[in-house]
Amino acid sequence: MNSPRIKIFTRSFDLRLYRLAKGLFDDMRDKEGRPIPCVRLTDQTADGYFYTMLKDTDCDIAINIDEDAFVVDPEAIIDLVDIVVKEGYANAGCPDFRDGSVTNPFFNVINLQLLRTKFDHSLIAGRSFSDPEPYYPLFRWIAAYFHTLYLSCRRHSDGVTTIALHPEGRTICLHTWYSRFYSMPSWVVRRVDPVQSCQKPRIDAIIAEAYGIRCLSIPDFRLKDKLEFAGNKILRWTIKIPQRVSKWPWKLRRMLSRH
Repeated sequence: MNSPRIKIFTRSFDLRLYRLAKGLFDDMRDKEGRPIPCVRLTDQTADGYFYTMLKDTDCDIAINIDEDAFVVDPEAIIDLVDIVVKEGYANAGCPDFRDGSVTNPFFNVINLQLLRTKFDHSLIAGRSFSDPEPYYPLFRWIAAYFHTLYLSCRRHSDGVTTIALHPEGRTICLHTWYSRFYSMPSWVVRRVDPVQSCQKPRIDAIIAEAYGIRCLSIPDFRLKDKLEFAGNKILRWTIKIPQRVSKWPWKLRRMLSRH
């Protein structure tokens, strides 16, 4: 593949968190110095946004970065793209802790051009009740038909954040987890899940660490930005709640299957 067309995709719910994450990768360029476009994907399922990437025929290589994964070495990502292309990998990512053959989608480099040579939706099994996440069948299909580069990772000193590593050991990004609690008022989090009430301060500390490593200033959001974030949050919840309700019958059948 000569001079692959690269795009960054982020499945996003929280516009503020997306802007904070994007501030660490929106100036990325490919090996030829071309700016890499960033695409925010909203209101998409945990597996559906991968199919959206596949349909984007203006993109050969997708860099998938979650909005709670904060990039500390953009050059390591571009070098990883080179490895994926030259070595014929279809996917590079960190193994999911629940199934080592599946990569967790907080960070991936995906060779869309290679996947399209064999992609057939009918070959991808439906999600079984034993699959903890909807994206499991897709990544199992990729692992079965192509080569996957499994990246090493380690735990941050905060005890939660995952540090994704380049094959040479360079830190790629810091993935905080629990971003769903980031924009919730603390009193709501305490009622929903008291154990997670400390997530926002921890995530803010990781954001500050990532920006510090990059020697960048954390964006200073103005009133206009905050109003935009609030409006976007209302819109996202308006769409997300019906999506969640529509999944209740499947979740009920899954729960009953365990008994």
